[in-house]
Formats: sequence, structure tokens, C-alpha cells
Amino acid sequence: MTLAHDVAGSGPTVVLLHSTVCDRRMWDPQIPALVDAGHRVVRCDLRGFGQSPVPAGPYDDARDVTDLLDLLGVERAALVAASGGGRVALEIAARRPRGVTSLALLCTALAGHEPGAELRAFGAREDALIEAGDVAGATALNVDTWLGPEADGATREKVRRMQGHAFAVQLAAAEREGSGGQEGKEEAADGNGGGDGAGSRPAGTELSAITAPVLLVSGRYDLPDFRAIAVRLADELPDARHLELPWAGHLPSMERPDAVNALLVDFLRGPAAGQGAV
Repeated sequence: MTLAHDVAGSGPTVVLLHSTVCDRRMWDPQIPALVDAGHRVVRCDLRGFGQSPVPAGPYDDARDVTDLLDLLGVERAALVAASGGGRVALEIAARRPRGVTSLALLCTALAGHEPGAELRAFGAREDALIEAGDVAGATALNVDTWLGPEADGATREKVRRMQGHAFAVQLAAAEREGSGGQEGKEEAADGNGGGDGAGSRPAGTELSAITAPVLLVSGRYDLPDFRAIAVRLADELPDARHLELPWAGHLPSMERPDAVNALLVDFLRGPAAGQGAV
């Protein structure tokens, strides 16, 4: 199956991978800025999100994305990813280090991360609401948890729609399969499903294989897990820097798009780009 996707602009390719509280629509504010900066922008819906259906069996998000890039003839690309999409981006960069020119990871999840108390409490509350049939309550919990104080009403409504759609299609698929659980939800921290901090890293994939320059962004108002992940990755990866945004929650690209757009455009220019705070 080919992931639902769209392509805009021309130039060096940038791939946008969404948080699993959202779908590819979360990147609407970034498309014009990246296209104007001279990039070809590819964004896709991971399986069970947006317009990509829930898989009927086992699947691999990283392989789905690389299959899409192969179909589009993309040999090298920068990856920009949020939360659970960041986990996928790290997987791609580890498997295809020569094919990834740079990584910008916004509040990224990480396979194997052990969730902290606040993330475990979020997961337990979300599970309880879903089990009680209160999908609207679980959706509201996600909106309240993952958006910081800069998010306006329109942004909150957009996240509500995207998260609500993911719940609807994933729960319907689980019911058809006779399972009470939610498949494919964010395993790493941005919630969903009570995460285990990012799931298990596929065998044979190592962070040490990643060679691309990495920008790690965290938000002051996010759950502590994501700052801890950023700090860990900044220490482990050979060419990485960590920037904490003092105004941001978990979805900074939606909360203050102009500031994040400037940050991304600068980073994607390469080593000569500015490194100012936002």
C-alpha cells in the first residue's frame, strides 16, 4: 500500500512526518515557507491516520515511508518530524544514513524510552476513557495534553479533528478484528495508547548508524519525557544540537508556526545557517 501523500515545490526534498496525535495536515503552516525557501516538500499520512487506512496486518512505518520515497524517485532527503513521526525518522536515518541529509526532530519520541510518571498517568487516563466509550473525552484529553499555551482556538480545533479521526478509524478497525485495543497509536510519548515511551527498536537498527546533522527541539510546556529524549539524543548522536523553546508545548510547529518555520528554514540551509533562538 502506498501512503496517502502530497508533494509541493521543487528543489532539495524535505519529508514531513506527523505526530500521531495528528496527521499530515499538521504541516499546513510549514508548506508555503519551505516551498518559498526552495524545497520540494513531501508529506504523508502514516497508516491509520488521515487518508491512509489502518493496516490489516503487521507493518513497518519506516519501510512505508522509504517505499513512498522510492516511488517518488527520492534518493536523498531531509526529514522533519514531530513526536511519533520522529521515531520513524530516526529509524529511516539509521537504516539509510546516506539517504538522509539532515534531521529536524520536534519533541521526538524514541524507541525504547521508559515513560515517566506523567506520561504513564496520561496513558492510563486515556485508556480508561476509551474503555468507557468516551472517545470525545479521550480526544479532549489529547488536545489539552499536547498543545501548549500559545495554541489558539483554531489550532485546538484542528488537533481535535485530526485526533478524533484517528480514534474513529483505529477503534473501528480494532472492533472489526475483535480487539479492544488501539493499534498503531503513538508508542512514544505523544500519546496515545498509554505509550511505552516509544516501543521497541526493530532488531538490527542502531542510533550509532545515524550520520546526518540533527536539530532536536523540545518545549518547556511539554511532558518531561520529551526533553529527556532530546537531551539523550544530543549526547548520543555525533552531530546534534538541542534547542528548548521556552514558549512551546508538544506541537510547536502548530503553536507558533512562523517561529518554527524560520528555525526550520535556517537549519535546512546547512552549517552556515543562523542558529538563533526562537
